[in-house]
Amino acid sequence: MRIAFFGLPIAALLLSADGHEVVFAAICRSDALGTRRLRRKLGADRIVIRPSLTSRDVVDRIRALAPDLIVSWFWTTQIPAEILSIAPSVGVHPSLLPRHRGPDPVFWAIDSGDAQTGVTAHCLDREYDTGAILGQAAINIDPRWDSWALAKRLDRPSLNLLRATVAGFARGAPPTPIAQCDADATDAPAPAEEMLELRWRWSTEKIERRVRAAGPWPGAFTVIGDTEVIVTRVEATDRYPKGLEPGEAVVVDGYAVVATGTGAIRLLAGRDENDEPRTLTFTDFVSLVEEARDPVTK
Repeated sequence: MRIAFFGLPIAALLLSADGHEVVFAAICRSDALGTRRLRRKLGADRIVIRPSLTSRDVVDRIRALAPDLIVSWFWTTQIPAEILSIAPSVGVHPSLLPRHRGPDPVFWAIDSGDAQTGVTAHCLDREYDTGAILGQAAINIDPRWDSWALAKRLDRPSLNLLRATVAGFARGAPPTPIAQCDADATDAPAPAEEMLELRWRWSTEKIERRVRAAGPWPGAFTVIGDTEVIVTRVEATDRYPKGLEPGEAVVVDGYAVVATGTGAIRLLAGRDENDEPRTLTFTDFVSLVEEARDPVTK
């Protein structure tokens, strides 16, 4: 099967290894892992780094190559309708659509407290993540995972589903498309800056989820004394003075402990991205709390 590919090189390499002919590969990042290997495999003339998909030359080139299938895997911008009209078009999204449509479904799966998420193969349409579903694979979310860990756990099922979907098209037996139910859809935009600031009157559970959802990058943040810090790992604790107000911080059993709206958490790891960026351990948080006149914002 002749494929015009958009996204990260690892998927194009696997599709080529499956026996498909990748006639065009648009790579979304110049530093994407596997780009040199893909160039050796396909030839430099078939690879373009971050092309303008509205360029007449690019559209005409893809059309002239007569692909049987348009495939997207982690392409980060909208593929224009003119390109999608050239051939059947498919992609894989890292959520169980129609839940968490948008660019940051991993953040929202954790932040929403979902017990399960997964990946969805779907037809590409004019609107992001709205095309008919071609297949899904689900995984349970470990409550210890941050966004990076969850994203990595989704890579393998995502690639497996992509390969199986493309194989179905190659056999002439593509998956039966199932329309998404818009009433069940939720949005998954990139979190705004204000969402990343920890509000200590929130419940312990909500704070813990927000830290994991934002971690390790861009990270949830707070202020200890006069120092703004990124918090990347916390844990709930029942060992704290019960008279603390939400946002008050003390040192208990060698840990910096902050009161929340429903309990307290320990600060375990993070980053200081001020004048001298550095990684913070739990002992660094202890020092910040001990040195601060008014530790942690409310």
